[in-house]
Amino acid sequence: MTHFLDTQDWSRADLDSLLEMAGRLRESPAQKLLEGRSIALLFLNPSLRTSTSFQVGAARLGATAVVLQPGRDAWPIEFDFGTVMDGAAEEHIAEVAGVLSAYCDLIGLRAFPRFEDWAEERQDRLIGALARYASVPVINMETIVHPCQELALMRTVKDRLGPPAGRNFLLTWCWHPKPLNMAVANSALTIASRFAMNVTLLCPGPEWRLDDRYMARAAENVKTAGGSLRVTHDIDQAYRGADFVYAKSWGCLAAYGNPERQTAMAAPYRHFIVDEAKMDLTNDAWFSHCLPLRRNVKATDGVMESPRCVALAEAANRLPVQQALMLKLLGHGIDNIALPIGEEDKADG
Repeated sequence: MTHFLDTQDWSRADLDSLLEMAGRLRESPAQKLLEGRSIALLFLNPSLRTSTSFQVGAARLGATAVVLQPGRDAWPIEFDFGTVMDGAAEEHIAEVAGVLSAYCDLIGLRAFPRFEDWAEERQDRLIGALARYASVPVINMETIVHPCQELALMRTVKDRLGPPAGRNFLLTWCWHPKPLNMAVANSALTIASRFAMNVTLLCPGPEWRLDDRYMARAAENVKTAGGSLRVTHDIDQAYRGADFVYAKSWGCLAAYGNPERQTAMAAPYRHFIVDEAKMDLTNDAWFSHCLPLRRNVKATDGVMESPRCVALAEAANRLPVQQALMLKLLGHGIDNIALPIGEEDKADG
């Protein structure tokens, strides 16, 4: 049984296959290949794109999606072991995983870190506990990484740049009024380096670097696949020659668990906003963001309204890549996906 917890666990060939399947599903999304199947979607945190795209994607494949919000419309869940459950949690993840595995063919979980203790939270124990006890494939819908967003990002990169190898990818930190999860930044660094891009990480200073696990992973990826990795704090240098600019706010590990200190540390760096002047330094680059995005905080209206902004295209790609993922986890490949009407003859030559 295969889970989808982190793209780094999947081979490059399997990732390419998913992206190719997504491209076909985008052209022909109504494929009743999962008729009678079901997926449970556990959301411990808010969602717009993830929840909607999984529900719509499952429906287009003929499957049923069941959305559960523990603590609201489902019992609160305990994920730790050895805990005396005399608090708010009514069910343990061991029983939750067993029950949902009996009812559903797939289980997704969205569970952000609590922003308290990074040494503990970087272990990603919640999704690990679910995967340990589930007897069906588990999908990471965002924890400390966001692998579904990675697929949508790379599908978008390929759509706009063609083969990504050797193209210049800028991952830039942006100011935000409060510290945010590092999941999308960790994931963007992972997938861009995995696909042999020349990756630049731009952040205000060394203390804003991502966790050593993801920095080392990216370094190993470019060593294996090609491309390059550099970290800079020079805005102009980072933007020059970029082919694709990806913006994301993330918290500072040096002050993790102390939001007041993080906010104070970030205060001098509002000028990291993505604006037209910075984009003019690039190689006519495409711009994207995972959304939601605070306009004129992370990126200006001008950047967001530019024809080079593909944030909405990336969001749209969430649907076909997740359809492809559900199909792949349940044993289907690209040959099972019907071509659009009129395309069959072209495929036959």
